[in-house]
Amino acid sequence: MSILEATLPDSMQEITITAPGAPEVLQLRTVPLPRPIEGELLIRVEAAGINRPDVLQRQGKYPPPPGANPAPGLEIAGEVVGAGPGAQGFVLGDKVCALVNGGGYAQYCTVPATQALPWPTGLSAVQAAALPETFFTVWANVFMMGRVKAGDALLVHGGTSGIGTTALMLAREFGVRAFATAGSAEKCEAVRQLGAEPINHREQDFSREVLTATGGRGVDAILDIMGAAYFQRNIATLAMDGRLLVIGFLGGARAEQLDLAAVASRRLTITGSTMRGRTRDEKAVIARELQSMVWPALNAGRCLPLIHATFPLEQAAEAHRLMEGGDHIGKIVLEVAH
Repeated sequence: MSILEATLPDSMQEITITAPGAPEVLQLRTVPLPRPIEGELLIRVEAAGINRPDVLQRQGKYPPPPGANPAPGLEIAGEVVGAGPGAQGFVLGDKVCALVNGGGYAQYCTVPATQALPWPTGLSAVQAAALPETFFTVWANVFMMGRVKAGDALLVHGGTSGIGTTALMLAREFGVRAFATAGSAEKCEAVRQLGAEPINHREQDFSREVLTATGGRGVDAILDIMGAAYFQRNIATLAMDGRLLVIGFLGGARAEQLDLAAVASRRLTITGSTMRGRTRDEKAVIARELQSMVWPALNAGRCLPLIHATFPLEQAAEAHRLMEGGDHIGKIVLEVAH
């Protein structure tokens, strides 16, 4: 037994969802320390990111898949303090960030070793914890499923969200022309600072603006968090062989009309995905690609996450209220004391 393992407590503090509802259902409780099973690491959490799926889960709209930890929290940064049989790639004492299968709002969390990545050079715990959920999601949807490459044009809805800012930074890193919708002058300026062309969706029609800016061609891909409310205009905004990448439904999950003729005539592809429902092997493939393609940029000080605000673990409810207010630019992160 290592020194780290020998000094672990028997219990820890964790945020639990006491019942579906408003932010106040998030309560701090003392629970038994989790134990890593086959292929898992035990992480002493220093910071945990807040994400939209956490809010939906708290509201009862996004139940965890079978076998997942029912406590909220999908991304963490911290220190490896234990390992189950067969866990490879890290040793005790390593600093990592990880995409976890629930339970991230806690002092300790278990995670498959294949979903952990080295803590990038020079980043704080808060910055490292802000990486996994959005970087896994954007890389899987935009660059793997969406096949976006240098020279392509991309439209990102919600350009100042955690997902949005990540997508814009990666678009700039890989030579992709990016447009992004945002709802205020301040947010549009943030989009511009990230190297993208902003569209104020409260004042401008995004489809008209994109088509004008591209000489009528449209964009090669759209990363969409709105769903039904934007569906028809998204279809109209795509170029030949364009890809609509649906990852959210803030504007509804049921599109009442679909122009199949437009889909067929322009050879459009429509995809949808969630990250939490992917298998361990699927997440491992994404992690390997991120470490190879994106981590070098992070280690060089590029594509660093924008942090809007931090809260102590016990104020998780306040962090959720801030996210639901929609005024943030970038990520909201919990800092975890021990």
